[in-house]
Amino acid sequence: MSQYRPNVAALMVNPRGQILVCERFKIPGSWQFPQGGVDDGEDVGVALLREIEEEIGLTPADYEVGKSQGGYRYDYPESIRRSKPGRKSQFVGQEQTYFLCRVREEFPKLNLMREPREFAQSKWIHPEEFELKWLPAFKAKVYRAVLKDFFGVELG
Repeated sequence: MSQYRPNVAALMVNPRGQILVCERFKIPGSWQFPQGGVDDGEDVGVALLREIEEEIGLTPADYEVGKSQGGYRYDYPESIRRSKPGRKSQFVGQEQTYFLCRVREEFPKLNLMREPREFAQSKWIHPEEFELKWLPAFKAKVYRAVLKDFFGVELG
């Protein structure tokens, strides 16, 4: 078994070229892309569809999955490793596969009220508007790489 928890993340892009970022429900001021763990034996593509529906309420009819790229890793800080009881505590961090998902012109309103609630609010921004200060420091390297790889954007 890997030391890294398998994870998928969705780069939701609207027809205006904006990407979706969501503020964590339990961590005000912390913004991220919809993402989540891959269950044991689950295909990453299936995990992506499940996570998008669980976290923001969109179904596969609302978007088209395009490019994907994996191998993005970050380590959890020691404080997080100690505070995560159960399955997550056996991992030193996460290894993520990112998927570019193009939202259809007419998609339903996002539903952030699904349980368990992940996000307090969301907004659509241009990729170059993403600010690293929205993230915990241990995730910054991955977000820099993802925004460069998918959108050609160099974050400071």
